[in-house]
Amino acid sequence: MNIKFYRPITPSRRFMSRQDFSQINVAKPHKKLTSGKCRISGRDNTGKISVRFRGGGHKRRFRLVDFKRIKKDIPAKVFSIEYDPNRSARISLLHYADGEKKYIITPRNIKVGDKLHNSKSAKIKPGNCMPIRNIPLGTMIHNIEMRPNKGGQLVRSAGTSAQLMAKEKKYANIKMPSGEIRKILVECMATIGQVSNPAHELIHLGKAGRKRWLGRRPHNRGVSMNPVDHPLGGGEGKSAGGRHPSSPWGKLSKGYRTRKCKRTNKMIIKRRT
Repeated sequence: MNIKFYRPITPSRRFMSRQDFSQINVAKPHKKLTSGKCRISGRDNTGKISVRFRGGGHKRRFRLVDFKRIKKDIPAKVFSIEYDPNRSARISLLHYADGEKKYIITPRNIKVGDKLHNSKSAKIKPGNCMPIRNIPLGTMIHNIEMRPNKGGQLVRSAGTSAQLMAKEKKYANIKMPSGEIRKILVECMATIGQVSNPAHELIHLGKAGRKRWLGRRPHNRGVSMNPVDHPLGGGEGKSAGGRHPSSPWGKLSKGYRTRKCKRTNKMIIKRRT
């Protein structure tokens, strides 16, 4: 996928770049597979801000993506490749042989008209879905389940892929994009190939306004605040803070372990660090 760079006719255009949307062939989504999306702007169920610097942004409709690939042993045809404002990857509309339609995350190198299958005996080609037990070692996969029939949870963002390293009894060793090697049950489903839109990480927004369109508000530093607002605030002139980086409530924010789910530590063979 190509990236479009703008000429520096204004300061905001100088470093701006965007994706080439030539792969997308439909302007509007399939309405029956969408729903309204209410913005919560980083607030919890009591209305208080729990995630700072969120809010605003363009209005969106939520696309109902089939992460489970529940239509088994029924061939499907790729009808369209579409833009999804709620995720970095592209989505594809599948027309199944029985007349039903579903959205899936688009694998790389998939084109309109390609036929995909969700079956134990499907071919090893991008877009086909099958249990990890039936996938050869060394294959690149994405949209991986963590528990059978729960739906894909791992490796779903643009340009990512995991690699099937080994199979030992009822578990498979999978190398994640972060470098972590993790055990996954061989009964879990996974999709062959790499996720589409690998150029997503190369995009430069160029101006603050594009950040606001995405629902991101300005992020101000702790050292620029007053002592009453942040532990790093205060001081004469531009102070360096004088302590380790922390949140406004004093919790360390760099190098501090936050993992609490210790019962799944046995599933991690090698950590990403």
